[in-house]
Amino acid sequence: MRHLGILAHSAEGAALCFRTFCHEGFRELGPDDHPDVTLDLIALARSMPAWDAGDHAPIREILAESARRLAAAGADFFVCPDNTAHLALEHPGDELALPGLHLVQVVADQAARDGRTRVGVLGTRYTMDGPLYPRELAARGIAAEAPDPSDRETVHRIIFDELVNGVFTEESRREYVRIIERLAGRGCDAVALVCTEIPLLVTPEASPLPTLDSTRLLARAAFDVAADRRPLPTWRGGRFDGR
Repeated sequence: MRHLGILAHSAEGAALCFRTFCHEGFRELGPDDHPDVTLDLIALARSMPAWDAGDHAPIREILAESARRLAAAGADFFVCPDNTAHLALEHPGDELALPGLHLVQVVADQAARDGRTRVGVLGTRYTMDGPLYPRELAARGIAAEAPDPSDRETVHRIIFDELVNGVFTEESRREYVRIIERLAGRGCDAVALVCTEIPLLVTPEASPLPTLDSTRLLARAAFDVAADRRPLPTWRGGRFDGR
């Protein structure tokens, strides 16, 4: 068994990843059993000014600090249950203290296994406007489709006003369902929920399209590594080529 380090960036998504990882152990290994796991979270408030300024370097250093603390706690590898944070993790800099799974690769690989051809992308404005999902989906022959600009703003606002604070309302669920319906009308055959809090609001039963739940996909991939069912990753930050 390998020791997992959860390099957290926002509380709700990290908590869902932690719970899913542990529950996978209960299901696969038996009652109350799972590989060792340590979670480290530096408050999101420390990073938000840099996100708003589009400056990824100080965010990367904050995440690197968490990685160092996870390594000191004995973790063998990390996952970061925050899609937007991967923009900073890919920013040039020293190698991280631990190897990690790349969340965007995990989601894109699942989309390919599912035979998807056009995937809607719902996340923060930084993620929806950023290069990671278009790049990784295209590498697998899949088109990425972001909502219209006004819908992007709605998705982003709900994330930061509500979801990261543990607020999940029926009104916001209806807004997300409406936006997913519009993506379906544009030819999407799945929707990637790539803010790790969104799956707490939009369940598979509520979604008009099949969902790619980035949080739970990452947690299950992490369990496979921790349980020696897949190799220890080699990525330590920086540009990731998806292969």
